[in-house]
Amino acid sequence: MAMDNHWSCVLFDLDGTIADSAPGITASLGFMFEKLGRPVPSQQELLEWVGPPILDSFRDRAGMSDVESAQALAIYRDHYLERGAQTSPIFTGMPEILRTLHERGVPIALATSKPEFPASVILDHANLTQYFRVISGSSIDEIRSAKKDVIAEALTRFRMIEADLSNPVMVGDRDYDVEGAAAHGLPTIFVRWGYGNSHEEEGALTAVDTPAELLPLLMG
Repeated sequence: MAMDNHWSCVLFDLDGTIADSAPGITASLGFMFEKLGRPVPSQQELLEWVGPPILDSFRDRAGMSDVESAQALAIYRDHYLERGAQTSPIFTGMPEILRTLHERGVPIALATSKPEFPASVILDHANLTQYFRVISGSSIDEIRSAKKDVIAEALTRFRMIEADLSNPVMVGDRDYDVEGAAAHGLPTIFVRWGYGNSHEEEGALTAVDTPAELLPLLMG
C-alpha cells in the first residue's frame, strides 16, 4: 500500500502510542501481586504486561485460574483507577498530531485493550477527548479485550456515525496492534517509542521513531 495514500480515518492504540502509561500500570500490577501474596515480577517482566489483554496475562504469564484472575483484576483496577490512570503522561508531539487530524476533518478512533473508562480518564486528563469521534476499549467483563475485537467495535462505531472507512489505518506499538488490525484488512504504522521491540514490527506497513515522522504519513 502506497504511503502517500490519503487515510480516510485513523485508529490509535493508547498505551505506548499516545500515553506513557507503563509506570501506572506496572505500579498497580506490583500492588496486586503483593496484595495476593505472590512474588512481584521484575520491572522488565511487568513491562511485557503493557498492551496485551490483562486477563490473558493473568492466565498465560501468572498461571492464574479464572477465579484467581477475577480477584486479581478487581485489586488491580481499584488501584489503577485511584492512582494510575491520572498519572500517564502523553508522549511529546501526540497532542499536535491528534489536533491536526481533527482540524483536517479526519475521523479518529481510540482502539485500546484498556477498559473505556480508564482510557477516557487518561484522555480527559490530557484534554484530548475532544479529538476522538470513537472510543473503543475492552468491555468491563473483559470479554471484548482482544485487539481484533476492540478494532471491530471501533469500526462498527465508525459506521454508526457514517465515517469514511474506505482507507483506514491503525497506529500502534505492539504486535497485538499489527495482528489485530490485519484481521480486518487494516495496515498498521508501528511506532517505536512505545513498549514493543523490533521483532513486533513484522507485518506493519512501516515504522517510525518519532511523532514528527508520523504526522506526514498520516496526512498523505
